Amino acid sequence: MKKLISMLLSLVLVMGLFTGCGTDTSSVESGNAEPSTELNIYMWQQYISDDLIAEFEEENNAKVNLSYMSDNADAITKLTAGGGQEYDLIMTCDAYMESLVEGEYIEKINFENIPNASNINESYWTAKEYCVPYLMNYIYVVYNKDTSPVEIKSYNDLINPALKGQIATIDGARNLFPIALVALGYDPNSTNENEIAEAYEWLVKYNENVVAYGNAEQNLTNGTASVAFTYDGNASWAMAELGEKNNLVIADFEEDSVQLGFDLYVIPKGAKHVDLAEKFLNYITDPQVMAENLVEYPYSCPNDAAVEAASDAYKNDPARDFDYKENVFFQKDVGEAITIYNDYYQKLKVGE
Repeated sequence: MKKLISMLLSLVLVMGLFTGCGTDTSSVESGNAEPSTELNIYMWQQYISDDLIAEFEEENNAKVNLSYMSDNADAITKLTAGGGQEYDLIMTCDAYMESLVEGEYIEKINFENIPNASNINESYWTAKEYCVPYLMNYIYVVYNKDTSPVEIKSYNDLINPALKGQIATIDGARNLFPIALVALGYDPNSTNENEIAEAYEWLVKYNENVVAYGNAEQNLTNGTASVAFTYDGNASWAMAELGEKNNLVIADFEEDSVQLGFDLYVIPKGAKHVDLAEKFLNYITDPQVMAENLVEYPYSCPNDAAVEAASDAYKNDPARDFDYKENVFFQKDVGEAITIYNDYYQKLKVGE
């Protein structure tokens, strides 16, 4: 993997030399160039308010072009293949920051232009010079207390045959394998192939109980699933949809840790509109702006001032009312072992 990254880095640098793709930031800063009027962002879909994007466009007389990824791997592919040629901001997660910095795929950020970044809790920064945390999410188990045939206290309860066809789940190798590794008593970021192979066997059993990948909130509210392995924001939507009839509860884990993930904005190497990218980062970290965003996208938020400014409905959201928030693990860069994960994940998807 490191060899591949090195090769890709070399390619990126060569492309930079021949295309002159550097930003006009210095010129903008010195007042010798017009501010950028176009911003290209690559991120998750349904993850930022359209109204806030429109407001930013109006305030800055600019056009924001949003493109969407379907997997974290998509963002990494963009970043390692010269993402600055197409995008000014790319969303990635904390697990990849070490390799992205080491490979010099992303720009250092001038935080003098992003004073609102000081609203983000110091505990939630990763590679602070290179990214701005956006939202975060606990990935946990929520279930219907009236229809689930199993009271869930651990990940191992999810492979109980009584739950056959009952689980809606998020997808992705680095989301699924960690819960299997935790269930087996291993490091959720293990690089040991034997342990990853055991986790695969565990996930084969889990797969037999899965009724749907994705759309956890809809599958919970329409009764397709009685259990979901999902993000806290999605659980929030489901609970809100059920209203007074909410019968969803967060699994009361006694020992197993849950994943806490962060989504971050980075500026890819060679981005063309860095000045507008920094304005956007300062805009989205404004407490009032982010508080408004949380109404539509009620995920956990690393911006303390925004949480303080958020609605009472957000602050009292039952989707974040659980008492093991300190018992968490984070996705870490597993280096070359990612190919092992991907190989077993592909086997899992084709049902081998």
